[in-house]
Amino acid sequence: MARDATGPVILCAGSLHHDVVVEAPSLPRVDQTLVGTAVRYVFGGKGGNQAVAVARAGARSEMAGAVGSDASAEVLRTALRAAEVGQGQVQTHPGASGMSVAISLPDGGYGAVIVSAANLAFDPAAVTFPKDCALLLLQSEIPEPANLALATRARSAGIRVLLNAAPARPVAPALMRQIDLLVVNRGEAAGLLGREEAGLDAQDAALALRSLGPAAVIVTLGGDGLVLSEGSTTRAEAAQPVQVVSTHGAGDAFIGALAAEWARGASLQGAAAFGQAAAALHVSLAHDRRASITEAAIRARLQGG
Repeated sequence: MARDATGPVILCAGSLHHDVVVEAPSLPRVDQTLVGTAVRYVFGGKGGNQAVAVARAGARSEMAGAVGSDASAEVLRTALRAAEVGQGQVQTHPGASGMSVAISLPDGGYGAVIVSAANLAFDPAAVTFPKDCALLLLQSEIPEPANLALATRARSAGIRVLLNAAPARPVAPALMRQIDLLVVNRGEAAGLLGREEAGLDAQDAALALRSLGPAAVIVTLGGDGLVLSEGSTTRAEAAQPVQVVSTHGAGDAFIGALAAEWARGASLQGAAAFGQAAAALHVSLAHDRRASITEAAIRARLQGG
């Protein structure tokens, strides 16, 4: 994996999960048992996935998170090493590591349940910002007090803060005011605004979210692209057409690549387009081929190659 060893560092503070992914014909109803067709055990957690996506996009990536004292902890650390993600700030706490169970559907959709476990013991006070850190990348799978503590320190140090407010949960006003870029999908945007997702106007939602504190907002819309609101401009950006194999993890691929490009000095619009190209590659590849995603491959996709 080639990257500029002297470029800016992105510190990704978030969750680490050892995931179980099963393929099934549908999501089960209450009290229903389905027969699946395949199972995979994979590295996951939104924090870990985004840290890996940053590295695949060619940027220097460092992970701050927590694992347990079980066998899954070494699986998670090994995956970070393989992706060339710095793990010097991955904490170890007694008990189980985080995990999730995801159900992958034939049409590329999925559903999942997470168990945070060691992630809930993550200590933000033990985290130090690396030299040349340009961006702090956060999500909502670790406790909000940890996100707020790190975001406040980052802003005081002149480091930009990107919050991917996923999975959906309320975000305190104090944290909203520390955010340079908020990224949410349509459902998460609706939840933060106390609105119904059905019929939500994404451009109006982006503007409403900015009024809560973030300097800029991106609302992702899956195959319909995204809406970006920054400065005096709010605009829609189309998605790249692609043959979907699976959408599982597409949001994390988008966030990681966007963060990498934004930290390298691209405009937010350019970074979003780079993220969309990475997501297009991600959803078009089977899971075991996604390690082939590189900065060069993303740029080729962006240019129509």
